[in-house]
Amino acid sequence: MRVGRRLRHLAGPVDTGVRDGLLLRAARNVALVPIAYRLLAVPGAFATFAGSGGAGLAPVAAVAACSVVLNLLGAHWLLRRSAYRDATAALLLGLDVVFTLVANLVIGATVPPESLESAAGVPGKHLLGAVALLTLALGVGFGAALAVLGIPLRAAMSWLSGDGFDLGAGLTEFGTTLGVLLTATAALVLLGLGTRLALAYGIRTGRLAERAVQQRYLHDTALQALEAMALPGDGTDGDAERLRRIARAEAIALRARLESESGGQGGRLAEKLAALAADMARDGLRAQLVAAEPDGETLSEVRQIAVRDAVREALRNTLKHSGADTAIVRVEERDGGIATIIRDHGAGFVPEDRTPGFGIGESIVARLAEVGGTAKVESAPGNGTRVTLWVPR
Repeated sequence: MRVGRRLRHLAGPVDTGVRDGLLLRAARNVALVPIAYRLLAVPGAFATFAGSGGAGLAPVAAVAACSVVLNLLGAHWLLRRSAYRDATAALLLGLDVVFTLVANLVIGATVPPESLESAAGVPGKHLLGAVALLTLALGVGFGAALAVLGIPLRAAMSWLSGDGFDLGAGLTEFGTTLGVLLTATAALVLLGLGTRLALAYGIRTGRLAERAVQQRYLHDTALQALEAMALPGDGTDGDAERLRRIARAEAIALRARLESESGGQGGRLAEKLAALAADMARDGLRAQLVAAEPDGETLSEVRQIAVRDAVREALRNTLKHSGADTAIVRVEERDGGIATIIRDHGAGFVPEDRTPGFGIGESIVARLAEVGGTAKVESAPGNGTRVTLWVPR
């Protein structure tokens, strides 16, 4: 019983509070395997029967044709892009089970005893696929029930054919049915375990990525503001005004961040960079914006925010380290994406001498990499710095 509960749990929803998602989509694809098997095995079994020259060719051909049509409809339903509906799935599964039972009984009633063993292979292949489908769709219990039902069903075929109620024939074929049941059960277990391992890995990776985003944000905002506040002043009223200006700017940035995460902020990249240039001007850096961004939506919101934040970090580096009070920010189309170039004529530096960590490494390069973009930093002592950001559309 404990094993049965474990198997039902593996076949159940990933999140009991939400309709099935990841596991359901995977199971729909796995269900194509028994359907594909029947599309190949049923015509093959019919060809074997027809080649034997047995009597009852017409009803066997009709059963084979109906099986192929039913499986084609099932494959079409599984491969469609529309949402999964329980009622439709239950209807198709019920229709498949009913057809499986009726097809076997029809063959038993219309095929003479001497041809029954060969003819029974046609609905028998459909029965094997039905066992696998029920196991994958509803669980091991339903598949096992149909597999056991196959024993008296095969005996009933013999009785209808006029050869008596032969349970031995059903028991003989039960070994094959049991093998299919065990194979489908193993596939279901592997499907559940694999999906949950992938889900756990995705959750862990997402948490690490979110932690990196929060660390970058704290570095680019609160840490920068605290460092600016800690700079020595002259003890005049100007120091108090400077602190108020920094606090006001951080409050504005925090509000913009909250609005952005809640979907309340949109617009074009050029508008975001213009607002950033105005913020930097209050801090003492004049950033000249040259935007050649085409009209219309060219970048997703998440890529626009990544570019804006990377530009902010580059301009802050200019303000803190270059000794320059001006910079040029140019936006242009390049290589199927949008390039943003930040140029200053300050002191410059040797990029290889910079220690890894936040700043260029995390706040610029890693931020762009997360959205599929790139960042290139070119600098030399006395020649200023050029930072080139590129993101795809």
